[in-house]
Amino acid sequence: MPGRYGPWASLPTRFRRWALDGIFEGMLRAAQAQAAVAGDISWLVSVDSTIVRAHQHAAGARKEGAHDPGLGRSRGGLTSKIHL
Repeated sequence: MPGRYGPWASLPTRFRRWALDGIFEGMLRAAQAQAAVAGDISWLVSVDSTIVRAHQHAAGARKEGAHDPGLGRSRGGLTSKIHL
């Protein structure tokens, strides 16, 4: 890492702090606004989703009281739904 970013061990902490403070959302909004003004972005949106099967070992060992909201059990086994 370049020295201007500080010690490499502090990067995960900084990344999490910026994410919680909304820095990345602000950067995205600014980039979108700039692209919209320049006419470089189209706001036509298409939404799609699919079901993805997870391997039987993907859930790992269950701890008592633990719940993984990313995986759900259905008739097809462990699955997760992905939206785009």
